[in-house]
Amino acid sequence: MNSAPRLATAACAALLAVSATACSAASDNSGGSSDSHTYTIWDPYPQLDASSAWATLLNECGTKAGVSIKRTPFDTTDLSNKTLLAAQQGNAPDVLVVDNPVVSTLAEAGVLTTTAQNKIDTSAVDANLLAAGQSGGQTYGIPIGANTLALYYNKSVLQAAGVDAATVKDWASLTAALARVTAAGKKGITFSAIGTEEGSFQFLPWFWGAGAALTKIDSPQAVSALSLWKDWLKQGYAPNSVINNTQTTSWQEFATGGYAFAENGTWQLANAKKLGFDHGIIAIPGTNGGTAPAPTGGEFVTVPTQTDTGRYATSDKIVTCLTSTDNSNNTDTALSYIAPTRVVQDRQTAANPDLAVWVQAVRAAKGRTSDNLGVKYPAISQQLWTAVQAALSGAQTPEAALTAAQSAVK
Repeated sequence: MNSAPRLATAACAALLAVSATACSAASDNSGGSSDSHTYTIWDPYPQLDASSAWATLLNECGTKAGVSIKRTPFDTTDLSNKTLLAAQQGNAPDVLVVDNPVVSTLAEAGVLTTTAQNKIDTSAVDANLLAAGQSGGQTYGIPIGANTLALYYNKSVLQAAGVDAATVKDWASLTAALARVTAAGKKGITFSAIGTEEGSFQFLPWFWGAGAALTKIDSPQAVSALSLWKDWLKQGYAPNSVINNTQTTSWQEFATGGYAFAENGTWQLANAKKLGFDHGIIAIPGTNGGTAPAPTGGEFVTVPTQTDTGRYATSDKIVTCLTSTDNSNNTDTALSYIAPTRVVQDRQTAANPDLAVWVQAVRAAKGRTSDNLGVKYPAISQQLWTAVQAALSGAQTPEAALTAAQSAVK
């Protein structure tokens, strides 16, 4: 890759189309540094101030590398766009922590160095998590942690309906459980099917769990996944509100205590502790059993391209420090992430056995831009959520909606 970034117009559009699973308020702007003793780091954690453990870790890693750190946090979407602009101006940060589906887009725009260039060791990272940062046979960065989706359940609602959560192993047993719950006068399952990236994000476990692929979104397997959701609404197992639900409003529905299940993510773990009822968590099942691949959320630590390539050696030291075993364990626990390496995952479950189901889900997870989709993913995702909306609203059958979506992608 050339040291001068070759920014593609498509990259800008792609970044605007993909949103994160969670957002925060934007912070002030601050460009890269030409000072050999100061290294700039941009991250998507504006909620973490200068006194946070994360900010403290950044400074510690800078000190170990023999430099000072200038950190600027941004809202996720703002961070991506600011990075493209900074790279265009030759003013990119030395280290960039960025949402994983954005990595391949920035890489294809020429903004990021490869791990072969910057000498970052990714050998301990689970291959399915690393894939989210790969494009064209190259790896661009290392995941700092991952979150994904699973099914939260209300123990009392299931108990009243005579349902044992341990028996929910596939789509048939889950649907049967929903039928028993609604027959007992309670509500079945809530999720987010909104016409945004959140809707696609929540649909993907069922889509992939049916054996469908994003390279052909109108396959019979894809139709079966969308038909499952459509049938749940038709039978009253899921509320019509899912069409407009974000992941936050879906969680709020579950928090009322009336629902048996809610599809949501690791980022709700803190809120789950505040629920006024006993709950549990199970992995999202595939159509015929096993754990369905759910999409990975979370960030990659990357090294943007620099005119002065001599800076990469120190950037490598900083990244290696941030993602070391001890630091990864502390950081991922604080951010409610599952670590990207088996060693740290085992530490997390030893400290908190309740995380075992999340480790199971993360190990089966899949990057949204995997399969070398790169900048193609946002267009595919948009057509996917459009099809979901059309089918659930009754505007089209699942088959017709997905056929139209595939034609639009082509």
